[in-house]
Amino acid sequence: MNVSFYIAKRYLFAKKRRNAVNIISWISVISVAIGSSALVIVLSAFNGLEQLVESLFESFDPDIRIEATQGKVFDPSNIPFNEINKMEGIADYTKVLEEISGIRHQEQEVIATLKGVEASFLETSKLSEKIVDGQAILTKDEHNYALIGYGLATELRLNTATTAPILTLFSPKRKVISSIDPSQLVYSAKISPSGIFYISPEFDYTYCVLPLSFLQNMLDYQNQISAIEIKVKDEREIEKIAADLSVLLGENFSVRNRYEFNELIYKTNKTEKWITFLILIFILIIASFNILSSLSMLIIEKKKDLFTLKSLGLKQQSIKNIFFTEGLLINLLGALVGILFGVVICLLQKHLGIVPLEGGIVEYYPVEIEWLEIVYIAFTVIIIGLLTSWYPVRKLTAVDTTSV
Repeated sequence: MNVSFYIAKRYLFAKKRRNAVNIISWISVISVAIGSSALVIVLSAFNGLEQLVESLFESFDPDIRIEATQGKVFDPSNIPFNEINKMEGIADYTKVLEEISGIRHQEQEVIATLKGVEASFLETSKLSEKIVDGQAILTKDEHNYALIGYGLATELRLNTATTAPILTLFSPKRKVISSIDPSQLVYSAKISPSGIFYISPEFDYTYCVLPLSFLQNMLDYQNQISAIEIKVKDEREIEKIAADLSVLLGENFSVRNRYEFNELIYKTNKTEKWITFLILIFILIIASFNILSSLSMLIIEKKKDLFTLKSLGLKQQSIKNIFFTEGLLINLLGALVGILFGVVICLLQKHLGIVPLEGGIVEYYPVEIEWLEIVYIAFTVIIIGLLTSWYPVRKLTAVDTTSV
């Protein structure tokens, strides 16, 4: 066994007595462990929230959305669907028409976004999994039905289970300035809701999903649509497929992927995560000063031992290695314990649920361990340990140890 490592290990795990140096050394271990576990837990919590947000958007938003660069609607006959169908990686697509409109149920009225979709929308999205009342049906026996957000349903006092409600939809007509008959100023239609979906307030208080043909007839848009929404087979190919579609469709159409039309939310999550990471690293650096203190005190306390070791022929570099190794042992032990503790806590939270999420859309606070991030955390803690061990050893062991 290396002499420097052996002596350093004896200094750290000495059983004879617990003096101030021993206590500070173990406080250093605990400080590094707490900092390391905090990094694992906090980053895993951010990962969990990020995946939760992605799953919520995936329930409603497409992977790729195609819109006209000019105008609100466009004729889908200008889209080369034959070429799109030949593209590898595309699972399905649906034509979409969106319009802000009013919805009336009995005496209650709300403003919502009507989203007309084809039947394939229920397959390309995961909306069917988010139905909390009724069924995910848009057409049945030649009848049209609507799927409405939980927030809108609450404001309309709507309950599909106990009543047979009828929704009145109304929207101002285009290019109509005035009319003696008020009914000529708005488009209107009636439809029954088949189900209520619950995703998040951003969707639940905004959207009412309808059959595309129903909304086109109501708004007199004939065959025009406002977007084409695409589902891909492999999420890792989203950006590549979006780029290929952009080349195929040219300048007349805008092609955006899920991360682009929810860019603010994704960037905010990433920014908050890494700012928090840097703050915790700064706290860990401050905690690591305990290593500097413990090594400084240990070098002073062991001055007699240094004289003896030099008398026995141990070189100055080997003496430096003793205390440098001592600092690394403190750091590595703290990092190992902290990372293991953080991983265990995250696994317990993920599989058993320790911390509930009050008033959230999930029962327990979501966490997700990214093992590559664990490697980054370990690497960062080790670098901090190297620096906090190197400085006191370099400065204090440079003092002449030939005298006691």
